[in-house]
Amino acid sequence: MERGMLWFDNNPKTSLMVKVTEAAKYYQQKYGIAPNLCFVHPSMLPTQSTQEGRITIRAFRPVLPGHLWIGIAEKN
Repeated sequence: MERGMLWFDNNPKTSLMVKVTEAAKYYQQKYGIAPNLCFVHPSMLPTQSTQEGRITIRAFRPVLPGHLWIGIAEKN
């Protein structure tokens, strides 16, 4: 990830997709660019990866439960 932001939301009533959407809106307001990658703890994601709009959501064990690491994917 070229640029990332850590987002915390441990509200069990809020779905992961809503959390990612809220974090993405804040990220875009703060940095002026829309994020396209979000890492979450594997316990928050039933599969290894999924999509929410233009954002790829991937399981990544170092991210703590309740946290999202959202930003821009590195260009290969």
